[in-house]
Amino acid sequence: MPHLSRRLLLQASGLSLLGLTTAPPFLARAAQQVPGGGRRVLVTLFLRGGADGLSLVAPVGDADYHRLRPTIALRATGEHAALRLDDTFGLHPGLAALMPQWSNGTLAVVHAVGLPQAMRSHFDAQDFIETGTPGVKSTREGYLNRVLAQLPPEPASAFRAVAMQDTLPLALAGTAPALALEALADFRLRDPQRGATFASLYAGAVDEALRTTGAEASTALARVRDDGLAKMPPAHGAAYPRSPMGKRMQDIARLIRADVGLQVAATEMGGWDTHVAQGSAKGSFAARARELGEALGAFVQDLGPRWSDVLVVVMTEFGRTVKENGSRGTDHGTGSAMLVLGGGVRGRRVVGPWKGLAPEHLLEERDVPSLTDFRAVLSEALEGHLGVRSLASVFPGFQLRPQALLGLLRG
Repeated sequence: MPHLSRRLLLQASGLSLLGLTTAPPFLARAAQQVPGGGRRVLVTLFLRGGADGLSLVAPVGDADYHRLRPTIALRATGEHAALRLDDTFGLHPGLAALMPQWSNGTLAVVHAVGLPQAMRSHFDAQDFIETGTPGVKSTREGYLNRVLAQLPPEPASAFRAVAMQDTLPLALAGTAPALALEALADFRLRDPQRGATFASLYAGAVDEALRTTGAEASTALARVRDDGLAKMPPAHGAAYPRSPMGKRMQDIARLIRADVGLQVAATEMGGWDTHVAQGSAKGSFAARARELGEALGAFVQDLGPRWSDVLVVVMTEFGRTVKENGSRGTDHGTGSAMLVLGGGVRGRRVVGPWKGLAPEHLLEERDVPSLTDFRAVLSEALEGHLGVRSLASVFPGFQLRPQALLGLLRG
């Protein structure tokens, strides 16, 4: 048999086992339940396309909001109105499933947040956020991978860092091992016929390390199958939406509940580039918001007492223009909103500076400015929740000033 490269082997198996350059002996142990109740987990959720922060968390108390968005602004009162958060802001009604978290103080909103400089290219803005180095295009590793370098690796687990999506996001790219899965059910050979040749494929590998990886992968695949992790039903009466986002959040909850050593999880949701027919309480944006809210609401309910150990950060690459366009949509903007929810969150607050939507407060007379650097939000999450101590290593060149502290977490 000809020598096979790692890439060809992984393509043949249908797996995305990233970062296993030295074939550490943890893969076969990953499917076993590792004692770890109480282990803290960070979950990041990226809304790709530039989610409109003014619709996610609408400033319905601002007259300029209604003036600049005559057809897509959410109402402050009445049928299909925004869900009141305070005198200024209301949550999109599609996110109604998150109101219990707001009410019990485990959901906070950061508004007017984003990159420190305007960047309206999807690809560049996403890269700058995921590398954690805005304006530097040469960075190759992601900020979450740099976080992993500071977290204790024990117990060793192939599920220590998981991207629940079809490809590994840039945020997790780097030297620390990470796993990309579209679904837990995909932690197997998608084509049953490939299973018969999986071991022989790896047996033809040129180096012993790769052959060892193949053997451990086979064992892990069998244990995931035998333990039924991918079929674990939701707990505490949780009902996930039958949608891609619902399935991904359910799989992340399964990993947390099974205590397989998960420390960092990342996932994404597309469809937020709403140039045309964005809608208000109904329409394309509302459908995405509902899918997001229902998936997160079920996730919280599913985790039960484990929710106290979990922090979820929802972000996007940029916001949208304040004024709706001629197609009843919005165009690429700057500042947006981030959602931070978890058992340790000091919630029921919209935090960060907010100047309103009067013309003199807009960036270039069109955008919500980024008054809070996204790295400030992530820094508090990483330090306060995961115990990361060297934030300078995670976000080189960024210093969190005392006056910029948001106090997102208790203690």
